[in-house]
Amino acid sequence: MSSISALRRVVVVTAASSLVISAALVAGSQVANAAETPRTGGTLVLLEHEPRLDHLDPSRIYTGRDLAFMNSFHTRTLVAYAPVPGEAGANIVPDLATNTGIPSNSAKTWKFTLRPGTKFEDGTAITCEHVQYGTSRVFATDVITDGPAYLLSWLDIPKDADGNSIFTGPYKNTPAGLAAFKKAVSCSKDNRTITFNLNKSVADFNYLGTYGTISPVQAKLDTGDAYDLLPQATGPYKISRNNKTELVLIRNKYWSKASDPVRTPYPDKVVIKFGLDEEVQDQIFLEDSQPNAINFNGPLPTNRDKFFTDNTYKNRRMNNSDPYANYVAFNLAKMPCLEVRAAMYYARNAKALLDYSGGPTYAGSYATGVISPLVATDYEPTKVVGPGSADFMPEGNIPKAKALLETAKTKCPADYKKATEDGIVIDARQSSTLNDTIPINEAAYARVGIKVKFNIISAGYYSTVMNPAKQSDMSGSGWGADWANASTVIPELFASFGGFNLSQNSNDPAYKAFEDKVNIAMKTTDRKKQAVMWKALDKEAMKNFWVLPTVFGKAQEVWGSGLGGVFFWVPQGNPAYGKIWVKK
Repeated sequence: MSSISALRRVVVVTAASSLVISAALVAGSQVANAAETPRTGGTLVLLEHEPRLDHLDPSRIYTGRDLAFMNSFHTRTLVAYAPVPGEAGANIVPDLATNTGIPSNSAKTWKFTLRPGTKFEDGTAITCEHVQYGTSRVFATDVITDGPAYLLSWLDIPKDADGNSIFTGPYKNTPAGLAAFKKAVSCSKDNRTITFNLNKSVADFNYLGTYGTISPVQAKLDTGDAYDLLPQATGPYKISRNNKTELVLIRNKYWSKASDPVRTPYPDKVVIKFGLDEEVQDQIFLEDSQPNAINFNGPLPTNRDKFFTDNTYKNRRMNNSDPYANYVAFNLAKMPCLEVRAAMYYARNAKALLDYSGGPTYAGSYATGVISPLVATDYEPTKVVGPGSADFMPEGNIPKAKALLETAKTKCPADYKKATEDGIVIDARQSSTLNDTIPINEAAYARVGIKVKFNIISAGYYSTVMNPAKQSDMSGSGWGADWANASTVIPELFASFGGFNLSQNSNDPAYKAFEDKVNIAMKTTDRKKQAVMWKALDKEAMKNFWVLPTVFGKAQEVWGSGLGGVFFWVPQGNPAYGKIWVKK
C-alpha cells in the first residue's frame, strides 16, 4: 500500500495475522475514556494541508489513510477490518458479505454471499452484478489508475500474445474478453453470491476484499475517470460537496444499520478542509480553537515537542510506529546505471534528514530494505543497506560514493554526465518541510559532485509519478504490506505484474532472474520457506539499487478536546475515523 512520506501514513500489517503486531505499534494508542458515552450529532472536521485527496473512486484508492477514511464513512466492501483498538483491529469481519469468504479448489476459488438490505445512495439494492461490474473496472488500466492491481494477475483470464489480459475493462471490450471475465468473476442465479476463480492458490485472497477495487458500482452511473469526483455511496455518508476547499459528507438516508454490522456513524456531518497552511493547522490544535477537529496529516516537525512533551495534550495525541518502509524510487528508464544509483544512496546524508524529521523519537529508524520489521515473519536486515551493512554511514559514505562515480565515468558516461552536469530530477510532494530538506539534499550530493533538482508536485502526486511519461528520474514514496505477507510488498514494488513498480526495472539485466524467483515465492504455500524467499528478494532488490531506502516510519496524530472515541487503528496505521464522535 502506497505512501509518500511519514506525512502519508497508510499501511497495513494485518492479515491472517493477528500474527505478530509489534507492541511498539500499539503502544501509543489512545482510547476514549470508558466512562464516556458516545454521542450522536455534530460535525467532525479533518484538517488537511494538501489541496485534495488523491482519489475518491473506490477502485482507485490505495493509500491507507484515505482507505481508512472512505471505508469508514462512504464505501462498503465485501469484508472489513474490525474497527476496534489493539490487535483485534487486524481481524477481518463480514461487511457487504455475510461471511469473510469461502475458499475451495486449493484456494483458487472464493465465494462471497451478499447481505440483504444493502443499498446505494439512490436507493438501488446492491446485487452481485454491481460487485462484478465494480471488479471489472480495474482492467481498464487506461482509465482506472493507481488502485491495487492484484486482480490483473490473479483472476483466471487468458492473456494475449503480449501477456496482457484479453479483458480490457467495461469501457472497450470484446465479446471474448467479457465472456472470459464473467467466467472468472461470476454471479449466482439469485444474484447474491459472487465467485472469483483464480489462476493460482491465494490463501489470503479475502484480505483483498477490504479494498474498494471489488466494491459495487452501478454501470449506468459509471462515468469512468470522472467517477473519481463523485462516486456513489454505499456507506452511512454520501458526498454533498467536493471542491477545492472542502469535501463534505452528509448522512445517506438509504444506509441501514441493520445491514451494516461494522459502522456506527456518530457525526451528522463529516468535513475535510483542504489547503490549510501546516503552521496554521498546528496552532489550531495547540490552542484548541476547533475542538471538533482532528489533523489529517500530522504536526510539523518543529511543533512535535510542543504536543508530546506537554501533558496538556496527553489525551489528544498519538505517537506510533507505522508499518511503513519509505524510499525514493529510481526510474531505471532514465537512470539505468547501477553505479550512479548506488552513489546517490551513499552520498545521501540520512542522519541530517532523520534528525530534521524528528529523529528516532518521531521519524523512525534507518531502513534496511522495503519489508518493514512489522511484517515480522518476512523481515530481516538485508545487510546491504542501512544498519548492519558494512558501508553504511548515517552521514553518508563519501569515499564509497566517489569511487562508484569514478567507475560510472567510464562504464556509463552519459549517466555520469547527467548526474554531475545536467542534474538528477526528483519528484516530491509539496509541503512546508520540503523547503528545509531540499538544501540538505543539495548539500549532501554536492559533496560528491552530483547535482539534484526537485519537481515539486502540488496535487495529484501519484497520478503523476505512476505515469511513465510524467515520472522524473527519482520519485519519493513509501510502502507497507497490504496485509502481513511480503507477497504484498516485493511483487507489488518490483515485478512487472505489480501495481506500484515506480522503478520501471523490467529492462534491467538483473530483472528476469529476479522475477522468476518472485513467481516461485508466490506459488510457495509453505509459509516458512516463502519467508526465506522474501528475505532474499528484499536483499537482491537492494543490491540492484532499484530504490533508495530511507526510514521505517513513525506517525503522530493530534486532535481537539471536543472529540471522543479516538484510537489507533492497527490495519491502516491511522485513527479509526468512523468511531470518532463529537462531544458537544
